[in-house]
Amino acid sequence: MKRALGISLVVSTFLMAETGILETITVEGETFSKEVKDISGEELKSADLAEALSRQSSSITLIRGSGIANDIILRGQKRDNINILIDESKVYGGCPNRMDPAITHINADNIENVKIVEGPYDVEHFGTLSGLVVAETKTPSKEPSGEVNLGIGSYGYKKASASASGGNEYIRALFSASTEESDQYKDGNGDNFSDQINNAIAQGMGVAGNRYSKSDLEAYEKKTFMGKIFINPVENQEIRLGYTLNRSDNVLYPSRTMDADRDDSDIYTLGYSFYDLGTYSKELSLETYKSKVEHPMSTKNRVAGAMMYMTAKMDTEMEGAKLKNVVNLGGGELTYGIDVSKRNWDGESYMTTVATGASTTPTLSNTIPDVDTTNKAFFAHYEKNIDRFNIQMGTRYDDTTIKAHRAGQSLVQRYENDYDALSANAILTYKATDNVDYFIGLGKASRVPDARELYHPANSTAILDQVTNYEADLGFKTHYDGFGVKGKVFYSSLEDYIYYNADAKKYVNIDATIYGAELDAYYDISDTLTLNYGMSYLKGQKDEPLAGQSDKDLADIVPLRAVTSVTYHTGDHALKTEMVAAKRWSDVDSENGEQALSGYAVFNVKYNYKVTKHFDVTLGVDNLFDKTYATSNTYKDLTLLSYSGSDDTVMLINEPGRYLYANLRYTF
Repeated sequence: MKRALGISLVVSTFLMAETGILETITVEGETFSKEVKDISGEELKSADLAEALSRQSSSITLIRGSGIANDIILRGQKRDNINILIDESKVYGGCPNRMDPAITHINADNIENVKIVEGPYDVEHFGTLSGLVVAETKTPSKEPSGEVNLGIGSYGYKKASASASGGNEYIRALFSASTEESDQYKDGNGDNFSDQINNAIAQGMGVAGNRYSKSDLEAYEKKTFMGKIFINPVENQEIRLGYTLNRSDNVLYPSRTMDADRDDSDIYTLGYSFYDLGTYSKELSLETYKSKVEHPMSTKNRVAGAMMYMTAKMDTEMEGAKLKNVVNLGGGELTYGIDVSKRNWDGESYMTTVATGASTTPTLSNTIPDVDTTNKAFFAHYEKNIDRFNIQMGTRYDDTTIKAHRAGQSLVQRYENDYDALSANAILTYKATDNVDYFIGLGKASRVPDARELYHPANSTAILDQVTNYEADLGFKTHYDGFGVKGKVFYSSLEDYIYYNADAKKYVNIDATIYGAELDAYYDISDTLTLNYGMSYLKGQKDEPLAGQSDKDLADIVPLRAVTSVTYHTGDHALKTEMVAAKRWSDVDSENGEQALSGYAVFNVKYNYKVTKHFDVTLGVDNLFDKTYATSNTYKDLTLLSYSGSDDTVMLINEPGRYLYANLRYTF
C-alpha cells in the first residue's frame, strides 16, 4: 500500500498539478504569488487559517499542535523564515514554543483572500526571507450586506459568526464577530488528546505528571471581533481605520508540556491614501499599525499541577509604519518608500498554589529578557512591460538593532546585536503566446535572529549571524479555455541558516540548501465537472553535518505531497471530493529529533446546496475512512514530550479521525 501510494503520487505529478483552483493563481505583475480566494466562504470547518491553507495549497503543510492555533510550513520554511501579515499589519505570537503562531491571530472568518508569495520576492516588508503570506481581510461595501453562519461538527464543535457592512460614498463600515468551541478531537484510533498523552507516557515519552488531570477537558474556546471604517473625505483620498480582537481560552496542547490559559491579541490599524496627485505621485499612502499579544501558559491542567502549577506569561507588542509612493516612470511603474517597526518581547514565570491561589514572585531569568527589535528600511520596486516581456526589479536596505534590557541570562554573552542587509530581486516573464508564459526569478533576502534564538536562557548565547537566502526560480504557465497548468522549480542556498543543534542545546548558524518543484493544474472535464490537482516536492540538505553529528538531512522538509479534487457543480448544487496524500517522510534529521512518518491518503467530501437566494447549507466529511496519521514532525526546536533516555523518542500528535460538520449560512 505504501509503495503504491508513492508510485501514484510520482506518476500523477507528471500528469497534472496543484490544489485549490488554479484560476486564482495570477502571473501578470505577480509571477511568484498565488491567491487563495473566498477563505471565509469556502473554509467553514473552523476559524483555523493554518488548516484552511494546508487544504488549499500543496506547498503549505500544517504543523499540528492543538485543535486550533496551528502553524504552517511553506516550502520547507517556518517561524520567522516566512512572513505572516494581516493586510499591511504584522502580529507575532508570544509563545517561544509556538503555541500561538502569528497565523492563529488571524481568523479565517474575516479573510477574503490569502496571497502567498514563494521565495525572496518581496521588498516592502521586514523579514521576508523565503516566503510571504498576506491575509487580506474583508473590506466595507457601500451597499448594505451581511451574513450569519451557524456551524456544528464532530467532537462537540459549535460555531456562530455574523458580519454586516454598509455605507455611502463618504463613509463605509464593516463589523464582524464570531465564537466557537470544541471538545478534544479523536484520532483514527478513537483516542482523544488525553488518551494520546497516556499512550505516549506508556511508551516512555514524558512522565506521569504530564497527564491531563481530567480526560474530558474542553479543547478550546475562541471569540473574535473585527471592525473597519473607511472614510473618503474628498474624491481622491481614503482614510482606513481597523481593529481586530482575538480571545482564545483554555487551548490544550497535548504534545507540549504546557497548555495556553489564554491567547489574547489586539491589532489596531490606520491608513491614509492620496490618489492621482500629479506627475510625481500616482498613489501616496501611509500605513500604521500596532499589535499586542498576551500568552500565559501553565501546567494547571496537568497532574503535576494538582497542588501547585507553573505559569509562564509571555507578552509581545509590535508597532510599525510604512510610507509608500507610486509613480509612473520611463514607461513603467516605480514604487518606493520607507518601512519602520519595533517589536518588544518579554516574559515572566511564577508558581501558584491551588488551595490558596497565592503566587510566588515572578521569575525573570528563565524567559525572554525584555527584548526590543527595531528595524528601519528603505525599499524600491520597478515594473515595466516591453513587448512580450514583463520586467520586475526590487531592492531593500535594512538596519536592525536587537537589544535585551535584562542581563543575567545564563548563557548569553552579549545583550545587543546590530545587523544590516541589502536585499534585491529580479523577475523576467516572457509571454511566448497568448496562452503560454515563461518566467525566471533571482532573489536575495535576509532575516535577523529573533529574541528566542538570541537570548532565551535555555538555548542561546546571543552570538548568531543573520540568515541570507540566495534563490533562483524557473517556471511556466499555460492557460486555455477549460484547462491550465503552472509548473515551477526552485533552488535556495541558505547562508548562515539558523538551526537548532539538539546535542549542544542551542541555535547555531549553518549553510544549507533547499530545492524542489511544484505543479498546478485544473481541467474542466465538462460544463459541470472540474478536476484540480496540486503537487509539491522538496529536498533539503545541510552543507556539512552539525558538530558531533553525521546526518545531513535538513529538518522540516516535507515529502512529496499532492492534493486532488473533483467538483461537480450544477444549478444550486456543488459536490467536491478531495484526496490529500503524501509519501512516507523518511528523509529526516533524526539526530535533532525528527522521526520517520508513514505516508497517507485521506479523502474528504463537501456538499453545498443553495436553498434560496439568501440561504445555503453545507455538509462535509473529512477523513472519510477514519485513517490514523500524522503530518507534524518532532524537530527539537519545539519542546515536546520526549523520553530522556537513549531512545530519545518524541511524542507525535495524530490528526483528527472522521470528522462530520454542517454549516447554515444566511446572506443579505
